[in-house]
Amino acid sequence: MKIYDGGRAPNPRRVQIFLKEKGLELETQQLDLNGHEHRSPEMLAKNPTATVPFLELDDGTVLSETIAICRYLEALNPEPNMFGTSPLECAQIEMWNRRVEFGFFMRVAQSFRHLHPGAAVLEGEQIEAWGLKNQTLAVEYLKILDNQLADSQFIGGERFSVADITTIVAVQFCKPARVRIPEEGLNNFKRWVDEVSARPSMAL
Repeated sequence: MKIYDGGRAPNPRRVQIFLKEKGLELETQQLDLNGHEHRSPEMLAKNPTATVPFLELDDGTVLSETIAICRYLEALNPEPNMFGTSPLECAQIEMWNRRVEFGFFMRVAQSFRHLHPGAAVLEGEQIEAWGLKNQTLAVEYLKILDNQLADSQFIGGERFSVADITTIVAVQFCKPARVRIPEEGLNNFKRWVDEVSARPSMAL
């Protein structure tokens, strides 16, 4: 298997952390996103959606989309479990991962893509008003996460899961996205950030 990576971009970071949590090492090819290498004819022949990361299997099959890649690797390497074991836990982790993807992760990403000058090479036309709107929405969503973390140690329940990976990568991307986490309040969320950030898998 070979992973086509995109460095510190958010979705590649999610898979990088997942692999470290699993203790897996895969052959990796870095793609230069600013140089549009992921949009080259060779890469588009493998992954026509031009997204990163994507996983090429030994028989040439290509899997793209972060969670699809992680689910495949989890099926091959069940422990440590990252998607849940009981029907209820699986559903809760899936629910929170999707909530975070739409409520926080994507809003941080849109802030970056429409406000950071360095994103212009990828985005093309940047719409400042849309970036500012997403900044506000991302910060507002932190209240939901703070409330969730008042009653559970992690985002999806009582142990670290893929939902925590999605959330912490969004937190790490807040600075370049110019999303400012409030200094006051959100104590449960900040406790979680400190705890998760200390995991060895978070090291770049």
